[in-house]
Amino acid sequence: MDKYYILIIPALIMGTIARVHMMKSDYRQYPTYPKGYLSHFTLGFIAAGLGAVAVPAVIEKEFAAMTFLALAAQQFRDVRSMERESLDNIEITEMVPRGTAYIEDIAKAFEARNYMATITAFVTSTIIYITILLKITQYIGIFLGVIGGLITHLYIKNLLHGEEVGDIADVKEAHICFDGPMLKINDIVIKNVGLQETRDIFLKKGLAVEIIPKNENAIAYLSNIGQRQAIQHNAANQLGIRKDVDEPELTPIARRNPENGNIVMAITLMQPDIGALIEVVKKTPLLESSKRKPLDATIVQKLKSKENMKRV
Repeated sequence: MDKYYILIIPALIMGTIARVHMMKSDYRQYPTYPKGYLSHFTLGFIAAGLGAVAVPAVIEKEFAAMTFLALAAQQFRDVRSMERESLDNIEITEMVPRGTAYIEDIAKAFEARNYMATITAFVTSTIIYITILLKITQYIGIFLGVIGGLITHLYIKNLLHGEEVGDIADVKEAHICFDGPMLKINDIVIKNVGLQETRDIFLKKGLAVEIIPKNENAIAYLSNIGQRQAIQHNAANQLGIRKDVDEPELTPIARRNPENGNIVMAITLMQPDIGALIEVVKKTPLLESSKRKPLDATIVQKLKSKENMKRV
């Protein structure tokens, strides 16, 4: 296998770099530094190694070595379980919980990133081997392999990024008011706030937004409770919520208007900034578990066709 180092080493490096590029501690505060970084770097290195040696294994007809890819897939599924368990364990420490749907989405992302490292390394190794078969010089072959791996990484990264709330809905400022003890946002009743002190906090430090879906698919997305929980968590986590553990009435709540599917949410912030709140809501990722496409359903298409025929 010594002659295949020209395939393995560049592929291993590219796969590892691809995984490292996807590691960052952001507003989600995960993975932690340095413990989380070390574990994910190690797994990424192993994933890249599996992709790097796949081509030499096939060339040498070492098909037994290919079984390691199946074992790796099982290990990466275990990574998802590990991330889910870790986030579940610390959920009770969050001022505004992420919710099970958001946790599952994050766990899936960590599993997918290891596959990305494997695929990037595999593509790099494959391109270099093809250049060898075409009798292209070694350095040009490595260069083309690195370019191919980079393109693969960027494509998969863009694929994993997914859609955000701002892609399917418009977000605008909403008005907070009280009808007696009832908190209302744009005339939609949110909850009963009994204490006058708490009402004053909402009026002084509170901000509200209305999320307006662009179509029926967006209405279905935003009706998902897990998606709304993710919006609440992101807003509180990034902007700093004005509440403590003994003030549950200040926990943000996103309510749905049953008449049109619009979502309204009120939140009390340390430094109220409506522009920042709107931007955070727009940047909240759409969770895989919330994605619905009722417009694509066969029965809906038939109903629309009938309506169009009646109009004609």
